[in-house]
Amino acid sequence: MKDMGKVNLRGKLESLAKDMGATYFGIADLALARQCISKQGGEFLTQFPRAVSHGFVLTDGIVNTLVHHKNIAALNTYWHYVYRIINPRIDSISMMLAQSLDKAGFQAFVVPSSQTVDRTRLTGVFSHKLAAHLAGLGWIGKSALLITSEHGPRVRWGTVLTDARLETGMPMDEMCHDCSVCVKACPAHAFTGQAFDKPRPRNEIFAANACNRYLSEREQTRHKSCGICVYICPLGKRR
Repeated sequence: MKDMGKVNLRGKLESLAKDMGATYFGIADLALARQCISKQGGEFLTQFPRAVSHGFVLTDGIVNTLVHHKNIAALNTYWHYVYRIINPRIDSISMMLAQSLDKAGFQAFVVPSSQTVDRTRLTGVFSHKLAAHLAGLGWIGKSALLITSEHGPRVRWGTVLTDARLETGMPMDEMCHDCSVCVKACPAHAFTGQAFDKPRPRNEIFAANACNRYLSEREQTRHKSCGICVYICPLGKRR
């Protein structure tokens, strides 16, 4: 009966997320990355053996404006769409999922959709990409973004950590292969071209400081974002 209850809870959570606009939903087994999680966010996170991952697909009409990389109106429209419209929507979905878990008698910890807690390492408390990868929703590409088979990196992710031992997905293999489009297109030269085909420190794939420095310079000229790595991926553009 307990297993059936967990199945029903998982189905309820998935229906809730998708009714609120999520396209992707999965459960990650965090035991596979316990040490990495503790190092990034703190030992307190290891009390949660599972992560509920949900993804909201970005509208192509907005993402495709990123080709106009030097146009302030296009860039700031994308920034407003992602950070002022989509991120709050993701946080709302996460909060509703957490409330459902709480009502079912489980603990839940909502990871903010976009937050930097370590200004030196430029990291959040927990990696949304890691949760989505471990849940089997995609792989971490050479752009250090979560890549999905259908939408490429054109997805924003939300995460809820929980002690409910729900059935989990299986991590996907890295599928970028010989493609290096994002590496060549990055104006900050922030990608090394290494694949995430095995557990690696982030700095072996992505120079976060180079990206942050480039964004800070652009912000001085009122360009609030970049997003070329999101736009340029062939998997996202394939649609």
